[in-house]
Amino acid sequence: MRAAIEFFGDFFYLLLDTLRAIGPALSSGRGRHLAWRNLWIQMNRIGVESIPIVSLVMFCIGAILAMQMAPELARFGIVPVTADVVALATFREMGPLVSAVVMTGFGGAAIAAEIGTMVVGEEIEAMEAMAIDPIRFLVVPRVLAGLLMMVCLTVVGDLAAMFGGLVASALLLHLGSMQYTHHALAILKVGDFVTGLIKAGVFGVLITAIACFLGLKVRGGAEGVGLNTSKTVVFTIVALILVDLIFTSVFFYLGV
Repeated sequence: MRAAIEFFGDFFYLLLDTLRAIGPALSSGRGRHLAWRNLWIQMNRIGVESIPIVSLVMFCIGAILAMQMAPELARFGIVPVTADVVALATFREMGPLVSAVVMTGFGGAAIAAEIGTMVVGEEIEAMEAMAIDPIRFLVVPRVLAGLLMMVCLTVVGDLAAMFGGLVASALLLHLGSMQYTHHALAILKVGDFVTGLIKAGVFGVLITAIACFLGLKVRGGAEGVGLNTSKTVVFTIVALILVDLIFTSVFFYLGV
């Protein structure tokens, strides 16, 4: 219990330090140049390079949802409602959550390993000796990149899942593309899209913050790097599911 309290306390302080450092990192002299430069690099690594794998995974999930739901809906003669199910499940839940899980394995583990290697190589101490704040230089760009690119990846994943459902419906369920599109657009509301993006933004911050935190906590050389990289994936996925449950409960209570 003591270890858990210390873990959450340290993580909370890292988040506070990150929030305090965002302003100076983006607006003050030399810190601004370094932050923007690192931000573009991290956005490319975390977001742009994740697009193919997120698109593939979400395409398959959209097709799977359509094929799993169609037989049950056919018993009631409402096969076209398959598009409604795929659309709601994707935009409200599967899009942000699955994209976040993929980003955890693709970007979160890489961030933890990279920063952990820097800790082992005493590069963090060297940065502090040169009066460079590691939080502003390392953590802030990654957290901001996670926030921005997670939202973008969720949009890409949503579209890929809808396209996967469309392909499966057209080829296997004999459901016309126009009929599928009409049902999907009719059931979706702005709130469905917005709630998914809110989740995505929080997930992006959570993934990168946990990865940076565990990377900075590396001790014990290469073995410590590997251990904390594994912890990053496990802790982040558990945190994502718990936070998703909280969001879903709040949205359900509010009727959103």
